[in-house]
Amino acid sequence: MHAVASQLLGRTNVGGSCCNPAVEAMLLLLCLGFIPTVAPCPPHCLCASDIISCSGSNLSALPFGLPSYATRLDLSHNALRAVHVDWVSQPFHWLTTLVLSWNSISQIEVAAFILTPHLLHLDLSSNQLGVLNSSIFTGLTELKELLLIGNQIAQIMPGAFSDVNSLQRLYLSVNSLTTFPLGLFEDPGGPRNLTFLDLSHNRLSKLPIQSLLSVSRHAVIYLQENPLLCDCALIALLEYWLWKQYRPLVDFQGEYQCRGTAVREVKCTHGGLSDVPLVAQNYQVEPGEWLRVPCPGLKLPVQEGLIVFWVTPKTAVNSTASDPSSHLSVLPNGTLEFQGALMEDSGIYECVVARGRYYDLEESSEARVMVGNSTISSTTSLARRSSGEHFNTAFTTLASCVISIILVLLYLYLTPCQCRESRGGGSRGCGARAIILCSDPREVESGQRRANGKRVVFLEPQADDSDISVPKTPVMTLDHVSTEGILKNGSRTVGHTLTDPTHMT
Repeated sequence: MHAVASQLLGRTNVGGSCCNPAVEAMLLLLCLGFIPTVAPCPPHCLCASDIISCSGSNLSALPFGLPSYATRLDLSHNALRAVHVDWVSQPFHWLTTLVLSWNSISQIEVAAFILTPHLLHLDLSSNQLGVLNSSIFTGLTELKELLLIGNQIAQIMPGAFSDVNSLQRLYLSVNSLTTFPLGLFEDPGGPRNLTFLDLSHNRLSKLPIQSLLSVSRHAVIYLQENPLLCDCALIALLEYWLWKQYRPLVDFQGEYQCRGTAVREVKCTHGGLSDVPLVAQNYQVEPGEWLRVPCPGLKLPVQEGLIVFWVTPKTAVNSTASDPSSHLSVLPNGTLEFQGALMEDSGIYECVVARGRYYDLEESSEARVMVGNSTISSTTSLARRSSGEHFNTAFTTLASCVISIILVLLYLYLTPCQCRESRGGGSRGCGARAIILCSDPREVESGQRRANGKRVVFLEPQADDSDISVPKTPVMTLDHVSTEGILKNGSRTVGHTLTDPTHMT
């Protein structure tokens, strides 16, 4: 190393000068014992700028000593079988996309991705993963998208996604899951911002209806092509999603098949529902008072075994299981009961029940509850208040329109004149109406004096709205002209006073 340094130093001192900063930096690193090295591009791989592609190279093991400058690493279409902890020799701080699809990976060691902390996209599709063990994604705190399509995943162990806090999109379609992975939304250490989950083409038969009613308000969940067991709770969920125009159901409505029977053949109501169009109801209650809200369109008495769900602003509750610690409960007849209303209970409540029909978008099974406002009795509907609000809104809109028209007229006809002469001798453009309305009193008085027995002549025609950069021709009187004049024959006269206006153009 010292010989190399001496050689470089000798080259820099040729002619008694040392002026190459790059060589000086290299000498400093060599003297400190740091030898900068860049791993060469592995055989059968393509390295271009920040992309490394080893796709389709028939690799049976991950190449060791990859360059760490890559932001995208493609190892798809190979024969890889496992991902070990030491598959890279140094941290990949720039790597954001890792593609491991179309391999034979059946094992991923715990913390195998600890050296890729800034990974955003990880593709493990079309492999042979059967179980997602705990902590296999440790270190991927910034991961946003994970593709596990086309594996053999049948079980997800608790804590498998405990460190993937930023995960937003998860693709688990075409696997062998038989249980809905509810821990993705309920585990405290799981993803906090998961908004997209694809569970299509699995082996799901039962769904957590109550949890899905709550989760689907902020997440998109695809469930088509699963052998679902069609009961009245599932029918209620599908009808509710269709009424809400929930895209995963609307786009794949024909691919939701019930195991052993068709959706339309499931009978749940037996005349327990009214055919009257559903209309939103309004309720007012004071804080601390009790309130009962019946399910819109549900006849009483309710048939035995009919499950009624209520989607509240915070969660979902049903008529078969109640939470003793909650002041909200659903009675056996489907009525939602508030045991001491709170101010934060104000909002929209939706009754979800199998109605045996996909009701129109104009219909609504909602109930609007307002807690507080002592000016309205707790037993009075909000219908009259709503109509008053509509009147106030219309009156406010009309008044705003009138005020806007007045302001526009004031702007058009009373805008201060901006046609004063600039320092350079030019003047700003100003319309004729503005000149008339915004004239300077001194100019008006001067114009009156000029009009007393004097005739005014413009040397050039003047546009109404002239350009700012074009100076206007000054106004001249016949008795005081000592500047350049223009005769009809085209000749110019300087320093003469013109007395005959016929000589002017």
